[in-house]
Amino acid sequence: MDAEIHDSIEQVLNGPVYQAYAYSYPHKTAYRAFEQPVPLEQVWQPEKKDALFLYVHVPFCSMRCGFCNLFTLVKPEQTLPDLYLDALSRQIEALRPVIEQAGFARYAIGGGTPTYLTEAQLDRLFTLTDFAGIQPNTPTGIECSPETITAGKIKLLAERGVSRISMGVQSFTDAEVKNLARKQDNRQVSQAIDLIRTGSQADLNLDLIYGIAGQTVTSWLHSLQEALRFNPEELYLYPLYVRAATGLGKIKAGDKYMPDLTDTDRLALYRAGRDYLLSQGYRQISMRMFRRADLNDADMPLYSCQQDGMLGLGAGARSYTQRLHYSSEYAVGRHGVKAIIDHYHSQSQEDFSAARYGIVLSEEEQRRRFVIQSLLIADGLDRVAYQQRFRQDCMADFPALQLLTERGLARQTDISLILTEAGVERADSIGPWLTSAAVRQAMHGYQMA
Repeated sequence: MDAEIHDSIEQVLNGPVYQAYAYSYPHKTAYRAFEQPVPLEQVWQPEKKDALFLYVHVPFCSMRCGFCNLFTLVKPEQTLPDLYLDALSRQIEALRPVIEQAGFARYAIGGGTPTYLTEAQLDRLFTLTDFAGIQPNTPTGIECSPETITAGKIKLLAERGVSRISMGVQSFTDAEVKNLARKQDNRQVSQAIDLIRTGSQADLNLDLIYGIAGQTVTSWLHSLQEALRFNPEELYLYPLYVRAATGLGKIKAGDKYMPDLTDTDRLALYRAGRDYLLSQGYRQISMRMFRRADLNDADMPLYSCQQDGMLGLGAGARSYTQRLHYSSEYAVGRHGVKAIIDHYHSQSQEDFSAARYGIVLSEEEQRRRFVIQSLLIADGLDRVAYQQRFRQDCMADFPALQLLTERGLARQTDISLILTEAGVERADSIGPWLTSAAVRQAMHGYQMA
């Protein structure tokens, strides 16, 4: 297995720090159409289903930011959201035999911007997913944007038991927002957060971006200080990636585009942000995620992204079982996204009963996924849990992991492998370094719709 990790550890130490965000494995660009549809009852039958993650994707937004490569459609025709919810209802009915046997430990509604929907549409969405029997103590999250927040929507979310509301702010500095090709009034941001804080008991997460053209450590710390005025339970600090299919990617070659910050610049911003949040009572969960240290998460149902599955609903949503990952196809451009959504809402209940696009994970890829998903978070790789699942020591399966400890990027004990401070800040190079040659090849050959 180690032979497939063909990149030198020197590239992790001395190469680009920011290569790719390994938030899932394998990456969606490794997915392909299956030769034959795979019945979902067959896919889910052997799975452990008592602690699944339910994810619903709402692929609509009021705007597409310059950095965004998410599967979403800006300002859809007025009738499309209702057609989409009709299709979601058919998909749920098709999955009822699977769902009736399942228990859910997490529930999230993402996008896109789910709060782009009207109050009535949001209420219908929650009614459609009532089938899952989400318990009151089950963490339930939703993503929003400042311009889509109203007091009525916040009241509805509170009534529906939403316990986490995530808002993308990106920067509290107007010039930086402009350099992200993002339309945002920071007064509206403050008003939206105030609505959340006064109308809901939900945890608040704020997303911020570093590496923006023209950004300095001083301006970055200003955004963090502004964010902390609202005492958010969580913050995500995202390094800026300028991808070819995005708005920023398309204008990158233009005369008006400001040069990217270097890796050295971005690393300095990351360290400044990390150190500031740690000094303000936050603990680091991953390279991106920080959570207030005073919060008690002990009452939440147990969920392990390495071992428990995800059931995804909606166009763009991915579903994970141990052996098979599946989804709809993926696009970023408006034409491609619209075509996929139109195909989704034209499908019958029977059409939704099979997986047609995704990837089958070999035993080796299942092991690799466990390693990557574990290593890049604060608790690190649980060697005992790996041994129990795969009947083998992870260090024997992946001898290259030893290189991380030898180079000061991880520390090893008899029961764990945990990234050091130096390792955490290079998570976006360690993840790609651990990717298999087969998945790399599939990603390289991917052609976006």
